[in-house]
Amino acid sequence: MSGNQPGVQARRAEPGDGPELVLDIERMLDVSARQSIRAEFRFDPESPLIVCVEFLVAGGPRVLWRIGRDLLQQGLYSVSGMGDVQMWPTYPEDRATARLQLASGDMAALFELPVQPLAEWLEYTYELVPAGQELFDIDWDVATADLLQEDTTPRSD
Repeated sequence: MSGNQPGVQARRAEPGDGPELVLDIERMLDVSARQSIRAEFRFDPESPLIVCVEFLVAGGPRVLWRIGRDLLQQGLYSVSGMGDVQMWPTYPEDRATARLQLASGDMAALFELPVQPLAEWLEYTYELVPAGQELFDIDWDVATADLLQEDTTPRSD
């Protein structure tokens, strides 16, 4: 993983811990105004379908988003996602940066991220839990037990 670029820190997983990636990214406020933001990407092999991304604004609140790992991976190379989370390459021919748009209610934020360190980090997460094997370790009997039990709670209609 790349650790020699400014604003990029990565660490491999410790036992019982998932890999993290810290990137300095830019929030695009308008055509010419940008704000530097630190983004911490975390992957938990126990919940392999998602990546938690915490955005840290200097002097501001921390904001946590849970984003599909496959959405991030695809968004590095082509348009991915719909609705609240969308991602696409900024300049598909050079693949240096990608845009990530997050929306909630009537608010939205647009970020620009470096592709290479995120792609390398995501590749490592797929080494830990390969694509298509995210649900292999689920005990479906336990996961569905509550759904199949009859509701014995008295109802007041």
